[in-house]
Amino acid sequence: MTDGYPTAACSAKSNERHVMANHPCFSKDAHKRAGRIHLPVAPECNIQCGYCVRKYDCVNESRPGVASTVLTPSEAIERVRAVVERGGGEIAAVGIAGPGDPLANEATFETLDLVRREYPESILCVSTNGLELPNRVNDLVAVGVRSLTVTINAVMPETAHAVYAWVSGENGERRGGIDGATRLLERQWDGLAKAVRAGLIVKVNSVLIPGVNDLELPAVAMLAAEYGAHLSNILPLIPQARFRHTKPPTPADIHEARAACGEYLAQMTHCNQCRADACGLIGKDRDMESETLLSRLSDDYLEVVS
Repeated sequence: MTDGYPTAACSAKSNERHVMANHPCFSKDAHKRAGRIHLPVAPECNIQCGYCVRKYDCVNESRPGVASTVLTPSEAIERVRAVVERGGGEIAAVGIAGPGDPLANEATFETLDLVRREYPESILCVSTNGLELPNRVNDLVAVGVRSLTVTINAVMPETAHAVYAWVSGENGERRGGIDGATRLLERQWDGLAKAVRAGLIVKVNSVLIPGVNDLELPAVAMLAAEYGAHLSNILPLIPQARFRHTKPPTPADIHEARAACGEYLAQMTHCNQCRADACGLIGKDRDMESETLLSRLSDDYLEVVS
């Protein structure tokens, strides 16, 4: 152990206890005292979700897929330094959640490796749609990732077909219909199983889309539990793209879904559907552009006076 953090030699059980106690997305208690920073280094995506629009950004908009800018790995590690040096001691987790799919971008692994080397005490995490997960589990472990979020919205190909427009095939071609949906589901569950066997702590996100997958989410939670996932997170649909005219679920709908899914898997209830460049405590995000600018100004000042 080093300063209370598990080293690579520690058991998967030690890692589980540490992540579940200190990662703000995995612990309702930790999110009040421990923050996270998302590094937007992954612009490319390998599927098209029916509820996802990534080309718009508003500073007041908080939803997955949104980022003010895409960073290079070197810019990303500079951003982490800026947060830490300006009193970001509450940051416990450093993650990559987009704005595309992290596993479809090599910059993800380069960035995580840089963070691991400079801030080994951080909990590194990734959020993915799972399409490339079976191929990248070993790569995630190699760069020090300890926790993983996989978004799984269905168990039946017919339901997945209603949610996703297309997924990338093995040769990069777009595969739609039942064929594409089946490929995605097979790889999501295969990747989840491999991630758990590799010792990663796994949360399964599911977007509740009324009239589409609402009745199927308990089955997602049941299978996720059987595959070894640690937590389930039910997210309300944000109406846009294919589902722009769909009425979002009410708080009562979300509560009912969590109760049903909670029969099989522990539930996350404090999610804020964060941006791909979120930073700080959940619900109390810091302006990262200002943080980075102020850090640079401080460095310039110190250089002048020294």
